[in-house]
Order: sequence, then C-alpha cells, then structure tokens
Amino acid sequence: MSLTRLLSDQHGRLVKLTQLLERELQLLTASDVDGESLAHLAQSKRVLLNELESKEIMRRQVQSRLNYPEGLEGARAAAEEAGCMEEWEACLSATERTARLNDLAGELLQMRASHNKKMLDFIHQIADKTLYDPSGRTGRQPGRLNTSA
Repeated sequence: MSLTRLLSDQHGRLVKLTQLLERELQLLTASDVDGESLAHLAQSKRVLLNELESKEIMRRQVQSRLNYPEGLEGARAAAEEAGCMEEWEACLSATERTARLNDLAGELLQMRASHNKKMLDFIHQIADKTLYDPSGRTGRQPGRLNTSA
C-alpha cells in the first residue's frame, strides 16, 4: 500500500474518531448522562483506535522499507519525497485535534467521577445517621432531648 493511501486512510479514521469524541463531549456535558450511549461510543472508539494502530504500523513499515529513519523526521522526509505532504500535514493536524479532544473528555470524566464520589459520600454520611433502630422505631439521636417524662 502506498504511503499516500495509508496517510489518507489514517486521516479518515482520525476524522471519525474526532466526531466520536465530539459526541462524547456532548453526552458528558448533558445534565442527564446517557450511559448506554457512552458505552457504545467507547466501543466504537476502541475499534477505530485498533484500526489506527494497524495503519500506523503499516506506515512505519513502509517508512523503514524506503530506508527512512524512524521517528517524526523520517516520516516527514518520506512524505515529502512521496509527494504526499498535504496528507501528512492533515494527519498531524487531525492527530493534534483528536488528542486535545481526548484530553478534554478525560477531564470531564474525571470531574463527573469526582462529583459522583462526593454525592455517594454524602448519601453514606446521611445513611449513617439513621433515624430508626433495627426494629423500625425511632431511636434516640445524639444531641436531641428526650422529652418523654
């Protein structure tokens, strides 16, 4: 497979991944989080990431086969000589955008998880101060006056 074709394929998959990340951000910023949709998006992202990894391995093999050094400079030189700098730069740009969106989604997930933990801690704190004893009767609460006399 030609380097031009590999880069075009990678770019197309990166665009799809960007679209999935944008959708994920929409779901994460909604007041009601749709867990089922998020799980479906996560699966779709996994598939795309596996495909991207496969294409990247192929691109590196082509780069090596053409006797270019490993790394960014070798990749750039290979793309320049193959006449596909436009595709190379599009891939770099898409990769940077995807990375930024992925970082943002990670931060939003962390914020949601932190919020959920605080809510659960609060619920547990309230549950520990139960108003009823095991028989279902109200028990004495610390700091409350017993008014029965």
